[in-house]
This record gives sequence, C-alpha cells and structure tokens, in this order.
Amino acid sequence: MGYCSGRCTLIFICGMQLVCVLERQIFDFLGYQWAPILANFVHIIIVILGLFGTIQYRPRYITGYAIWLVLWVTWNVFVICFYLEAGDLSKETDLILTFNISMHRSWWMENGPGCTVTSVTPAPDWAPEDHRYITVSGCLLEYQYIEVAHSSLQIILALAGFIYACYVVKCITEEEDSFDFIGGFDSYGYQGPQKTSHLQLQPMYMSK
Repeated sequence: MGYCSGRCTLIFICGMQLVCVLERQIFDFLGYQWAPILANFVHIIIVILGLFGTIQYRPRYITGYAIWLVLWVTWNVFVICFYLEAGDLSKETDLILTFNISMHRSWWMENGPGCTVTSVTPAPDWAPEDHRYITVSGCLLEYQYIEVAHSSLQIILALAGFIYACYVVKCITEEEDSFDFIGGFDSYGYQGPQKTSHLQLQPMYMSK
C-alpha cells in the first residue's frame, strides 16, 4: 500500500508541476522573459519524462527527474533573489532574464492587480524608440512579489517531488531485487534430480 500511495502521489505532484509551469510559461512569454521561458521548457520535458517513468516503472527516468529538481530549485532560488534584489542584483537595471536583448520586464509589472499604467511623454533620450516609457501606480501587489510567489510554489512542488521520487526509486529497486532472488535458481540453470533406473540386467543362457 505504501509503494502504491507513494507512486500515485508522485504522479499527482508531476501533474501539479505541469499545470503550474504551463501557467507560468504563458506569462513569461507575454513578458518576453527568455531565460525563464527556456528553463520552463526544459522543466516541462523532464517532468513529462518523470511522469512516464513513474507510470511505466522506469527508475532511471525517475532518477533523472529527481536530479533535475535540484537544479530547478537552484534556478528558482536565483529568481527569488533577483526580484528581491539580493546582493548586487537589480531587477530594474539587470536584463539577465531577457538575455540582455530587450528591456522588457515581467508581464505582471503592468498587468498586476489594481495597477494603473500611465505613458510618459516625451520619453527620455535613453529610451529605445520601439519601447514606450511608462509609470505604474496603484498596484495592490507589486509584480516582484507575484514572481516570488510563483518561484516559491515551484520550490515547494520540487521538494515534494524529489522526496517522493527517491522513495519510488527505492521501492522499485527493492522490488526488482526481490524478483531476482526468487528467480535466482533459474539464472544458474538449476536442474532437479533426475530419476535413475533400478532395472538390473540379468544374463540369458541359450540351450543348444
């Protein structure tokens, strides 16, 4: 029962990860956040492989999924530090998430709950011609906290997935070892004792 419930829980966690990361991917696309888009895409592929491995009893797939979750947690910790401006990071001047090819920010910056966007004219000289210069006010929740909430949810799901992935791999490995033990005699070509004939040959005398 424990193995079955752990496997079912891991399938549920993988499903939740897919739903949450697809939702996040949509808003990252809208905000032209190329680094998160790439990371989300890789995460989607590996979660699908982990889900396949769980359903098909493939421990190698589940192990690869668990290893990726460690990297995924690291990435999301970096995103949290970026938006909270930990250390020398600055969400206003650093363009790490767009690979320095555009000045776009998070989609939630302009579209957060209660946000009012006002265009500023004339635009500063340093502003690119294909970008508009705006001010955002009245937000009920600042965009960086929405991004932090997204990353925090991903970390929680990743930690739960890592724990259950390790448990499922352990159960599958133990089950395979028990099958090997039961069928061990066959692997050595064991043959049962053969019956020997107790028939004794008697000499025959021919009369002339």
